[in-house]
Amino acid sequence: MHTSSHTVLYDPTGLIEADLPLDREPYESLVEAVLAWTGEDTLAERDYEQIALQLTGHARAVASDVRRRADQLPENSGPRALADVVPREAEDRLSATIEGTVHCVQNRARLVRTLYERLDRLEAEPAPERVAPEGGWTGVCRGALGRGPQV
Repeated sequence: MHTSSHTVLYDPTGLIEADLPLDREPYESLVEAVLAWTGEDTLAERDYEQIALQLTGHARAVASDVRRRADQLPENSGPRALADVVPREAEDRLSATIEGTVHCVQNRARLVRTLYERLDRLEAEPAPERVAPEGGWTGVCRGALGRGPQV
């Protein structure tokens, strides 16, 4: 009998992923290297496909962070409107078939760079102020615990 030492997590809302920071540095280096390529294709097609897959997966993770950060902004704010468009556009671009070419890989690299630029702008936005509900936070917390506000 074979037993696994791995645990499968069910996290459809991405809450676990939201608390994990992106490993940004290696991907920024990869993007920089890919965008510096000039001239003829020098790698095998499957190598380009693997690089494109790596960039695609990371672009999806960054787009998720952009969405989460945008959701924290006020509904009708300009930064939120733009931040809502960027992940949708990214998903459209990521749905294109991966090709084993420099052009395809560089397009994915540009997308990762654009998503990081948007994420950086969102993180520079001041966090929205939270207003305490009537009765203050204490009443809400006690009510959430089932004890009700104390008088």
